[in-house]
This record gives sequence, structure tokens and C-alpha cells, in this order.
Amino acid sequence: MTAPPLQEPSADSAPRPSEPPAPSPPTSTSPSPPPGITGSEEPQELTQEARAAQRELFTHAPGFILGSAASFGGSLVGGSQHGVSGGHVTGDVFLGGKTEVHHHGPATDPYVSGQIPGERLAALAAVFVEGPVFAGALERLRRERVLVLSGAHAGGRYAAARMLLHRLGVPAVHALPAETTPAALPGLLGQPGGYVLRDLPLTRNRPLRDTHLYAARDRLEQADGYLVVTVENSPFLLGVTPTRWEPPETADVLRAHVVRRRADDADRLLDLTPVREFLARHAQGPRHPAEAAEFAEALAAYDGSDRAEARLTDFGQAAVEKQCRDRLGDTGTDLRDKAFLIALAVFDRAPYVLAAELADRLFVHFQRLQQPEEPPEIPVFGLSAETRLERAGAEGEMRDEATEWGVVPQFTAFFPREDAPRALLAEVWTGHPSARPALVAWLKDLARDARPVVRTRAAAAAALLARADLPSAIALLIGDWAVSPSFGPRVTAANALTLAQLLDAPVVLRLLTQWCTDTHWARRWTAIRAFGLLAPLRPDLAAPALAALAGRARADNSSPAESANLIESTALLLSVGARRGEMLSELVRLLHHDTPAVRALALNAFVRACDNAEESALVEWYADTGMYEAATARDLATLWRTALGDRAHTRQALSALRTWVRVAQHRADTARALELLLPALVVTAADRDRLCHELRTLRAEDGGPRPPVADHLLALLRPAAATP
Repeated sequence: MTAPPLQEPSADSAPRPSEPPAPSPPTSTSPSPPPGITGSEEPQELTQEARAAQRELFTHAPGFILGSAASFGGSLVGGSQHGVSGGHVTGDVFLGGKTEVHHHGPATDPYVSGQIPGERLAALAAVFVEGPVFAGALERLRRERVLVLSGAHAGGRYAAARMLLHRLGVPAVHALPAETTPAALPGLLGQPGGYVLRDLPLTRNRPLRDTHLYAARDRLEQADGYLVVTVENSPFLLGVTPTRWEPPETADVLRAHVVRRRADDADRLLDLTPVREFLARHAQGPRHPAEAAEFAEALAAYDGSDRAEARLTDFGQAAVEKQCRDRLGDTGTDLRDKAFLIALAVFDRAPYVLAAELADRLFVHFQRLQQPEEPPEIPVFGLSAETRLERAGAEGEMRDEATEWGVVPQFTAFFPREDAPRALLAEVWTGHPSARPALVAWLKDLARDARPVVRTRAAAAAALLARADLPSAIALLIGDWAVSPSFGPRVTAANALTLAQLLDAPVVLRLLTQWCTDTHWARRWTAIRAFGLLAPLRPDLAAPALAALAGRARADNSSPAESANLIESTALLLSVGARRGEMLSELVRLLHHDTPAVRALALNAFVRACDNAEESALVEWYADTGMYEAATARDLATLWRTALGDRAHTRQALSALRTWVRVAQHRADTARALELLLPALVVTAADRDRLCHELRTLRAEDGGPRPPVADHLLALLRPAAATP
């Protein structure tokens, strides 16, 4: 059966794909079950548009998982070279055990900057290692006065930013407040000297644009100042070319700190076996200068004793794993405290109230498993948040939390070490199998929660369990979600498999490929959605994902709901910035496939991707980049011509074209792109007439008169057509 178009061509009143879905209720679908599912079991469910599901996953998944994705490049939580201040290292080496509450923003002026003490800059300069890109970044800052420094989480960007300004010799370095918005930047740069804005939070609704930097540069030239803005790798830098920070080698950072503390015997210390093992572990992985500084502090305290050598040997991951084992195996620890510890691992760097509330649910499951004859008792009032976090070896602070209504302050709980949640969940899953029934029941409860962050964290926990023991995680959790007749559990399964692949869990890619052609319709649906979610995070998997999706379309026996999912998931592949040109080329190749369903999939997915006016959508990418690549421009024009000329897709293609014209009304680069694109779509007189009719009848989004850009494009296509 040929994959259906995005809308029924005869339904004049049907909403166009460019119109965002209503918040509630979402569109209802009824996937056709395979033989063996009775009519009473046929799913009747509420679905979620694929782009919305993708945003939900990106927003709420743990940062350390998304940070491993090639295109994401950093986690969702801020951070750089923490703990190095004034020439010494602060903070705990292991799981931690302290609570800090930071109240940001004074009562009078929310944008007050403070001067960083000179002695702190001097102390940092004494141990700072420049790394491979420092010299180039310094020259660019000296020339342009404004530098955006991007990089992965905990890579030392903030230390580098301060040192860049310090090496320029500015009279003072001012730290701008975290609440600073891009638009407020120029107003804070009125004094001579250097300014650093640490980890500017960027979102789709609050990007950093080149115009913000132009205004800041004008102000800095007047005041003789310099500015460095640090950001994690982000897609919300519009027209901005950041300098990608590359941390220095771990061995160089370690040597610098050890030499400063014990210069006389630094070579002997650096030749110790635990030091060589530490450096070997960090030779291939991501570089975290703060961790090297922490290890240097432990090394500087080495006195030759067995105890001191054991401290070095157990440093890092081994120490975290041992402490997890000790905490979970301690018979003196209350069962409710252990439930809270596990909940913190699932909700690391999420609001504390979520971990506390849902930990009590886990405690109920544990209590029923361990003492089924006794009803569980949960005290309504108990220990303070600070005390509970201290017992769990975690910390807490006030942070901004993104919600669908905007950013709100929340008391956030987190482990000081990013690898602690992974180690905790792996230890529970593999070291305490008796706890599995309670843990599985709890995670299934979380997957049914109404809150997106809870459902996403349940999927992330399942992904971590799959990394530790894939067969058990599939059998007990992910497999059940994947065959659910309900929409929500299948999305959770797709999210879990996506995140498991990012964690390099074994054979996940092979499993997804097999499920794409599985006899069970729900497994096919889950695998198709997972491929669509995975490719934007792992661009190297975009081509295999498209091949698997096209293979499913070749089977030509999909239900309407499965076909719609196939189209949406394939359209998500065109959100891969680094591989969009390659994906367009592959879609053109599919146009010549001998299976009509595969050709229909290519056209439907292309039109679906085009009918999107969100930031970083295909129209924006084409105006910024794609139109300047000859092969990409040729492939895009081929797809547009084919979709417009195909009766089954003409209406949807025209709707998508209206979206591009309306975007062009507000973006000059998009208007220029359409000036070059539209003439390339005209091969016959019918092509010209179709486009001219669409432009003549186009109305503004609010129903007002035709946008001026439509008149301009009309005159370009047929000068006489623009005359009334």
C-alpha cells in the first residue's frame, strides 16, 4: 500500500501541516493491528507529533547522555572547569555530601557585574594550560573584541575565558551575571576592561544572534573593552561563528598543578603507577581539566604510604562505583533512604521535589517486595531536603528549570560527579537482582506519568539499565513498552532505545533494524520512531536510518498510523544539520525507486520537513547554507518540482511553499533563496501558472493582504502576472 499523503487532498477544511497542533487534545489515530489482535483490542489513542516528541526528549533527557551525541556536543546542564579558584581546588572528589542554595539576582538591579579579584586570576594563570586553540582564540578576541567560546560540558571554557582576558592585559575582568540575556548585553559594557559571561543559556525562543554581537562590539569599541561569552555546543547561535574550545591534554593539566604544589619531586610523583593508570583512562575519552586538578590535589598529598597509594588507585570511576556498592549494600541504611538514592540517580539535575516525591513511590514497591504483610508507612513530614541530600552524598542549588510556560526557578538536586547516576543504576540492576521487580514496576509507573520530564527520565533510566544488561532491560522493560497498544509506552520505548544507542549499549542498532520489519505492528512503530529521533543526535547514523525506513516502506503493508509515523520519522532526518545535503540526495535517489510506496515516502517526508517554520528548520538551513552548495540546491529543486507536479502531493507541497514565502517576509536571506529557487521550479507553462496562482492568492498568516514578498516573487516569475 502506498504511504498516504500528509493530508487528504479532498479535505478542504483540513488543517495544514504548517499549523502547529493544538496543545490538547492531540490528534487521534487508530493503528490497524495485525492478525491476532481482536477488534476490541484495536488501539484508540492520543498521539503526539514527532517534532514535539523530539523536543520533549531533548529538553528532559539527562545532559550526560545527550552530551555524548556528536551533533549535540554537550549536555543540557551548564558547566565548565568547576572547582579551580584562587589556585586551589574546592569540592568533593567522590559523590559529595553538601548542599548549597544560591539565590541569584539582587532586589534592585538584576544585571550587576562584579570584578574578579586579581589574585584569583593570578593563581589561575599559574596553573593554566593553554591547549591547542588558545592562541588563535586570543588573536581573534584581540581583533574582534567579542568572542563566543563553545565546547562540551566540563571542558574548562570558563577558565579559558578568564585567561584570554587576563593575557590581553586588561585593567580589570568583570563577571557578568548569569541572568544576562543576549539583548541586555550592550548595556552592561560601558567600562574599559574585560567582561566574561559564563554559560549563557540559549533556547529556541532566546537564541544568540549576530546582531547582539554587533551591538556589543560597538559598545566595547567606545569603552575600550573586550567580551568573552561561553556557551555549550548549541544550535541556537544564529549567524554566530563560535570558537570551538578544545581542552588541553590531561597530562599537561596534571603536571601544571603538581609542579606548582611539589616542584621538587613532581617527576617522581607523575611516574607512579596510579598516575599512569589515571592518564591511560583519560587518553581517549573527553578531557575534564577540573577532574585532573582534583587528582593533582590528591597526588600532591601523597606521602608514600599504602593508604595514600590506595586513595590514588581508587580515584575517579572506581571510587564512585565502590561508594555506590557500599551505600546500597549497607544494612544499616534505611530502605527509604536507598529508594531516595536511586530516585536521585534517575532525576539527577532535575527538581528535588520530583526525586523526593517519586522516591516514596519506589519505597512502597520495595516495602511490598520485602515485607508484603506490612503496609508501607511514609511520614508526611520528615527530614529537611538538605539533610536527605547530605545522606545521599548529593548537593542542591537553585537553578532555572525550563517548562512549557517558560523558565521557573527550582531547587535542583544533583551528584557532584556526572558518572554517579550511571554507576548507581548499574549497581542496582546488576548487583542487586532481587530489587528488579520493584524497580521495574516503579519505572513502568513513571512511564505512565502525565509529566514529560518524568516519562523521559524513565526512558533514560531504562537506557542506562540496557547499557549494563541489555537482554534483561529489553525483556523486563523496553520490550513491554514497545508492544503496547497505547501510544505513550511506545514513545518511551523509542526514547529508551535512542538514548541506549547514544550510551553505546551493544547491538541496539541491529535490534532497531530488525524491529523495522518485525511481524508485530507496535515493534515496527517503535523502531521507526527511534530511528527518527536518533539520527539528529548521531548524524553518522542518518544514512542507515533512512535505509531502514525505506526498507519498511518497501513492505507496503502499513496501517495509516504506521505510515504517518514513517513519514514523520523520515522527515526528522532532515533536521540533521551536518547531513541535510546528504539526506536530500538520498531522497532524490528514492524518487527513482521501483516501489511506489518508497517514492511516496520520500515526497511526503520532504514536504513534511519543508512545512516547518521553527528556528533551524529546513527553510532556515537552506537560506543560510544549502543554497550555496550546487548539488544541494539542485537536489532540493528536484524534490520541490516532483512534489508540486505529483497530483498526490501538490496540495501539501503548495502549503509548504506558502510557509517558505511567509518566512521570507521576515528574513531577507530566505527571500533571496526563493528568488533563486522558484525559477528553477519552472519547466513547463503549467509549472509557472501553478506557482503564479499560488503567489497571487496567498494571504498573510492573519488573513490580511498578500505579503509584499509574494508580489516581488510574482514579478520575478512573470512580470505581467504582478499587474492587477
